[in-house]
Amino acid sequence: MAKPFLSIERLTQQFPDSSGGTLTVFENATFGVEKGEFVCILGHSGCGKSTIMNILAGLAEPTSGVVKMDGMHVSGPSLDRGVVFQNYSLLPWLSALKNVTFGVSARHKDWSKADVEAHARKYLAQVGLEGDVVHRKPSQLSGGMRQRVSIARAFANQPKLLLLDEPFGALDALTRGTIQEELIKVWSQTEQTVFMITHDIVEAILLADRSLFMTNGPQARVAESVEITIPR
Repeated sequence: MAKPFLSIERLTQQFPDSSGGTLTVFENATFGVEKGEFVCILGHSGCGKSTIMNILAGLAEPTSGVVKMDGMHVSGPSLDRGVVFQNYSLLPWLSALKNVTFGVSARHKDWSKADVEAHARKYLAQVGLEGDVVHRKPSQLSGGMRQRVSIARAFANQPKLLLLDEPFGALDALTRGTIQEELIKVWSQTEQTVFMITHDIVEAILLADRSLFMTNGPQARVAESVEITIPR
C-alpha cells in the first residue's frame, strides 16, 4: 500500500518534569495527509498540537517516531514547508510587499526583481491587499491585514506543505470569517496540502476535508479521524 504524501508514524514527545521524571505530552501519534488535502487537528490546550506542528515544520525534534514528506525524512526547516503562525511573525522593518518578496527571492534565486515582485503582488491581491497598502509596514496594518500578509507570504513561496497554527485565533469574528473565505479561495486555486491547528470545531468543518481529534494531555493521542463530507 502506498504511503500518504505526509506520513507521521508513532510520534512521541516527552519532556523532563519538575520532579526529575518525564512528562509525556503525546504518544504514538500516527496519521497521514494526502497530497492536496486540507486536514485540521483539534484538541484542548496541553495535548501537544503546537508541538506536532513544530515537528512537522522542522523546528523541533520528537523524542521518538518518524515524519516523512514525499518519501523523505523531515529534518530541520525547509522552504518546502511554509508556516503561518497565530502572531503573524512578519519582519517589522519591511513593508507588506517586501515581507512576501523576501521569501520568494530566496526560493527563486534566478528570477528577476520584477518577476519576484509581480509574483508577490499576485498573492497579496488574492487575499485582498492591493495598491498603496502593500507598501505599509506591519505596524501600520490592522491585525487582519497582517494575517493576510502572512497567508500571502506562505502561499507565494509555493511550499509542498502549508502549516497553519491557529492563524485566526487573534482576530475578531467578522475579520476571521472574511479571511477564512480568502484562504479557501487561494487554496482551491493552488491544490496546496494544508495541515492546520484549530480549537474551533466550526472552523474545522468549514475549512477541512478531514479532521483529527486528540485526547486531552498529558499522554494525549490522536483518537479519531473524521472525514467532512458536507460541501463548504
